[in-house]
This record gives sequence, C-alpha cells and structure tokens, in this order.
Amino acid sequence: MIEIERKFLVNAYDYRKEAHRKTKIIQGYLTKDPKRTVRVRIREDQGFLTIKGLSSEDGLSRFEWEKEIPLNEAQELITLCLPTVIEKTRYEVTYKGFLFEVDEFEGTHSGLVLVEVELNTPKDIFEKPNWVDKEVTGDEKYYNSFLSNSK
Repeated sequence: MIEIERKFLVNAYDYRKEAHRKTKIIQGYLTKDPKRTVRVRIREDQGFLTIKGLSSEDGLSRFEWEKEIPLNEAQELITLCLPTVIEKTRYEVTYKGFLFEVDEFEGTHSGLVLVEVELNTPKDIFEKPNWVDKEVTGDEKYYNSFLSNSK
C-alpha cells in the first residue's frame, strides 16, 4: 500500500476541542535504514508492526505495510527497539472530509506538535483548519524515525 500524506506544524491548540478521538501512542524502531524503517507501535491496548519504504522525492508518498500484532508481543518488541522510544498523544479531527491526525510529543520532544493529513492522491485539494501552520512535508527532521534519534 502506498501512503500519501502531508505534514504541518501547528500554531494553536484548538484541535483539542474539535477532536473526535484522543489516543496515547508509544512507538519504537527496530531499524531505521534510509530505504526502510521497521516500527513497533502500541496504541492504547493494540500492538502494530509497520514497515515503511523510502519516501518519494517530494516526501508525499511511500510504501507502508502494517499488521496488528498481539499487545504482549508489541510490548516485548519495544524492549528491542533502538533508542529513543517516542511517546505521544494523537488527536483525530475530521475537517471538511479529511482526517487530520495531530501528534503532541512528550519527553525529549515535549512541546512539538505535528499534524498529518492522509490523501488519496498527491493532487488532492483540502482546506486546512486555522490551527494548521507551516508545511514540513518531506523535511526529514520531522519524521518520527528521525525524532527517535534524540535522547
């Protein structure tokens, strides 16, 4: 499956009152090879294993494969992950037909808030909520795999 998304910084916390879902996420990386990353994620009481391929030149798309795994297996795999494990709270906001996923990072990256909007095609046109700020699509320093390098 090809994932197509755009990523932005956030300039206000208004999304909190607009969110229809709030979820705690813990994730770590088993490998962060530039051509592929392997991520373990715990989302509330569910575990997931995700493999992502190399991003396109514009940073809009890349191959993504994800499978739900038993929670206890995800918890065991997290202990094998490279430093640093990321903890964040995700707020989901549906705005004018598009799902915006806002991540508030904790720990080392406390204060960082990013929002992603998943698209069906790279040419999809969508309206941004007023709390969506500067676009950072394709800027590797905002990839979760890059953020997990910091201690």
